[in-house]
Amino acid sequence: MKIWYLIFFGVYFTVYGLINFYIGMRGWQAFGRFLPQGCGIIYWAILIALALSFIAGRFAENYLPGSLAGLFTIIGSYWLAAINYLFLTLVLVDIIRLLNRVLNFIPAPVMQRPELTGLAVVLLVTGVIIYGAWNARHPRLVHYDITIPKSAGSLNELHVVAVSDIHLGKIIHNGRLLPLVQQVNNLNPDLILLPGDTVEESVTTFVRHNMSGSLRMLKAKYGTFAIFGNHEYIGGQAEDIYRYLQEAGIIVLRDEYQEIAGSFYLVGRDYQYGERFGGAGRRKLTQVMAGVDRSLPVIMLDHQPSNLNEAQEQGVDLQISGHTHLGQLFPLNIFTGLLFETDWGYLRKSDFQLIVSCGFGTWGPPIRVGNMPEIVDINIQFIDTAGQNANDVGPVMRTMGRLW
Repeated sequence: MKIWYLIFFGVYFTVYGLINFYIGMRGWQAFGRFLPQGCGIIYWAILIALALSFIAGRFAENYLPGSLAGLFTIIGSYWLAAINYLFLTLVLVDIIRLLNRVLNFIPAPVMQRPELTGLAVVLLVTGVIIYGAWNARHPRLVHYDITIPKSAGSLNELHVVAVSDIHLGKIIHNGRLLPLVQQVNNLNPDLILLPGDTVEESVTTFVRHNMSGSLRMLKAKYGTFAIFGNHEYIGGQAEDIYRYLQEAGIIVLRDEYQEIAGSFYLVGRDYQYGERFGGAGRRKLTQVMAGVDRSLPVIMLDHQPSNLNEAQEQGVDLQISGHTHLGQLFPLNIFTGLLFETDWGYLRKSDFQLIVSCGFGTWGPPIRVGNMPEIVDINIQFIDTAGQNANDVGPVMRTMGRLW
């Protein structure tokens, strides 16, 4: 397995380095002649520092002062977004230039002033980054009205609030968490669900900012439940994260279930590939649900919206997932759309229903382009629909606008 990781990271860093070099070369061609003689070394040193800043902040935090590691992480995070859009824009510019060699449609004065094209690219990308940073900090409320065609004892209705992919850490801390907690509590939910990636790999910042205390303020009739996503495992501190979440009053389900109020079951799946990062490995859903009475409604949390047939076959009525971020940075949503049957929104397959959230927080760049951060508000009605077509009880989805 280690050899595959070495190959993956080798290919990744090679491609990453080539993209940064390409951007650097195009920048030098556009602006290099305006810099004082001998400044080329400074130019390339700054570019290399930007390219390495995210890596330095994330992987050298144990060897750097906390504030310095945080600064590197923030600078590097914005640079990751910048190179995404610089690369795409510059490739488009180069394609236009190649077409111009054949069609000769660009005026000669423009071709003779590459700095004008370079300036236009910089201004465009800067605008996208500013918008994306603002967008990422202004979540919306997405509401679903759904029906589960089962009786839930004396319970006719359940109000659930789900917040996936918060990514609490250096970038998203109490300044973002406290308004989130207040907004969730204002919705007065019966049940709060956190479908993975609540904590961003390391508990260092989580503990330093006492985010456990902030999460402890969440209030719901039946409590707050969480599962692990990939980021709880990646940093190798899954057990510490588990302990701190439990201390915050959050029940973490790791291939476990709970019967709630004698009315419905909540199943929490462990992360699908947790064993790659030192986890115990995920059990089969048949084993996890061995004691579940399928005559009652079954709600399941699974971080990734994958293996949907397994959930459907095991009688899960509603699965809530996250993970995809809907690509986070357009056009990466093209890839999430190819990877997952549903990468955002609602899906129904017979009696099985799926809601995928694009998440509240961000990974890497604190930027969202082409999607909005969200809090998911779900009103579930339990109706014994024996003899009816399950598809007659379809969902109603509506967005409620920006929350702050």
